[in-house]
Amino acid sequence: MKHLLFASLVGLTIMSCSKKVQTQITTPNTPEISKGLPMKMNYPETRKGDVVDQYFGTDVADPYRWLEDDMSDETADWVTRQNKFTFNYLNQIPLREGLKNRLTELWNYEKLGSPFKEGEQTYFFKNNGLQNQYVMYVEKEDGASDVFLDPNTFSEDGTTSLGNVSFSKDGSILAYSISEGGSDWRKVLIMDVATKQIKEDTLVDVKFSGISWYGNEGFYYSSYDKPEGSELSAKTDQHKLYYHKLGTPQSEDKVIFGGVEAEKRRYVGGSVTEDDRYLMISASVSTSGNELYLKDLSVPNNPIIRMVNNFDSDSYVIENEGSTLYIVTNLDAPNKRIVTVDAMKPNVENWIDFIPETENVLSPTTGGGYFFAHYMVDAVSKIEQYSYEGKMIKEIKLPGVGTASGFSGKKNQSKLYYSFTNYNTPSSMYAYDTRMGISKPYWAPQIDFASENYESNQVFYTSKDGTKIPMIITHKKGLILDGNNPTLLYGYGGFNISITPSFSITRAVWMEQGGILAVANLRGGGEYGKVWHDAGTQLKKQNVFDDCIAAAEYLIENKYTSSDKLAVQGGSNGGLLVGAVCNQRPDLFKVGLPAVGVMDMLRYHTFTAGAGWAYDYGTSEDSEEMFNYLIGYSPVHAIRSDVDYPAILVTTGDHDDRVVPAHSFKYAAALQDKAGGMNPLMIRIETNAGHGAGTPVSKTIDQYADIWGFTLFNMGYKTLPGYNR
Repeated sequence: MKHLLFASLVGLTIMSCSKKVQTQITTPNTPEISKGLPMKMNYPETRKGDVVDQYFGTDVADPYRWLEDDMSDETADWVTRQNKFTFNYLNQIPLREGLKNRLTELWNYEKLGSPFKEGEQTYFFKNNGLQNQYVMYVEKEDGASDVFLDPNTFSEDGTTSLGNVSFSKDGSILAYSISEGGSDWRKVLIMDVATKQIKEDTLVDVKFSGISWYGNEGFYYSSYDKPEGSELSAKTDQHKLYYHKLGTPQSEDKVIFGGVEAEKRRYVGGSVTEDDRYLMISASVSTSGNELYLKDLSVPNNPIIRMVNNFDSDSYVIENEGSTLYIVTNLDAPNKRIVTVDAMKPNVENWIDFIPETENVLSPTTGGGYFFAHYMVDAVSKIEQYSYEGKMIKEIKLPGVGTASGFSGKKNQSKLYYSFTNYNTPSSMYAYDTRMGISKPYWAPQIDFASENYESNQVFYTSKDGTKIPMIITHKKGLILDGNNPTLLYGYGGFNISITPSFSITRAVWMEQGGILAVANLRGGGEYGKVWHDAGTQLKKQNVFDDCIAAAEYLIENKYTSSDKLAVQGGSNGGLLVGAVCNQRPDLFKVGLPAVGVMDMLRYHTFTAGAGWAYDYGTSEDSEEMFNYLIGYSPVHAIRSDVDYPAILVTTGDHDDRVVPAHSFKYAAALQDKAGGMNPLMIRIETNAGHGAGTPVSKTIDQYADIWGFTLFNMGYKTLPGYNR
């Protein structure tokens, strides 16, 4: 469930205030910038209100509280004026057109997802190149394929995207969710596979949900009661698990779990085992730690049994063999292990090690009658195959050093698929024979990018407290370490999310210009398990910022770059990171690129599901100590007037209902009012897009032409450094 909630937190696609605004303005209202010299900006006026909150006897002014009202005309007008100002600046940067052309050119290659079997059919996702959304295909007997479901037909502008797809047990019925304008609120449609006809009314107001079928009769899904007021920012903290029986209206869907006011659970998910015997329920109050429940579906009216009765660990059932349950857990195992237990006596005290904890973090999958233990070794993949008896069959040799994903499927499949990628290698696909233990190439992309001209190297640098932090640095071969290379430092550092090597078209274009890509595995992430995560949470959050600052210092000291050629980038929790380090060490960076960031640390928990992030952040209501800690680094509150700030391009979206755009609005307004220096401090607000998932390719290309153009221009480049393909 947590992977579903936070997977897109890592992404950097830039989003889109609830009223549409014009984003391409040609009438100048910014200074002429062609000489590339720093100059005082005449920013759009932002009204200051008189709101003052008191925290433990301390008054804190919140002059931009009115920008939290995403439905107001005044907020919409502010967005229009800010976008006009920003695009007048961007439109004068000569680099953008060349970057857009190259992004479009490089993006235009076929991309393929792993095949998967449902019933008697095999499906896969494919993008022909520049399609806004991936298309779902079904294979035919002659080896050809037909379009099965095309999300590009859902809306004219490509902003309605496909979410989950889930087939009934015999594969005859498909339930799939869609997101409109990037919203986390979804609709679920139910289709007859043979006729492709929609079977019944669409389910609405579904959020943070999987779709898990019980036979062909119906499925389980999760949502909140629809909030009063704005869908975008209203608080949601009572998640419920529902069962939808086919042929009945949504109003009759039964609440299976949740809805008890005295036991609020912010995140609830349910999944049915492959044999239809058990319903497993996970319930959480935060993004870390969950209760685990079990319901035996083979006996009518069986009660729900609690297996884990606290939120001190993360556990989920990955498989069952009859009444034997296989559970992945970090209980007494910070790097995770798999345990077994009989469903008749499922309590923690009866758990037995199946695959014990090791020094490396475990993320297992199942398929073809085997377990696949995916380990992270310094953020790089290692895969081992295990039998159902717990015997290690073999270590699977991977194509190189990078990230392998896949090795999952149904028990009766003899062939599984996996993908492999790293920072300079586009994702390729391999077929794996589970019985023979042999991998064969299945598909490789035909892309106009010369991977062989680039190299990735992992270094370990020392953070402020002496902790060794890994960082992978990727660039063209033959790089001269003269301190003059444009460099992008990317970080995240939160929510137990691991940043592993993967290819990105946008980053490839950056590297083609001679740019260096440096990705640091900061504390707060999951690269080294629960201990690594906890070392970057709450009153230890400063460790994350120190790790990022130390990465920048390493790059400068070792002559990869200089502060005049260094940009720092991050999205969501990573946007918070960028805001914090630009406040604390503005001298280190020439450009800051915070995307959809969590910027108001005193009020984040009052919007949507933000209260669920308290495990990582704590809240301003917890204690005076926590309040003082949060206000000390909160990007909105810690802006300085006594230093020169980097050039900053804030990016957000008008439909982001996870990290609401008010965070970025208030941060940009405060920057323009308070920050010292002559560099541009701007916000780019995309319309009809959300936190990242499902952003159309066309929007992403435009966004990154703007982002890289802004970055290179403010590093002093008036023309593109040039390709070396």
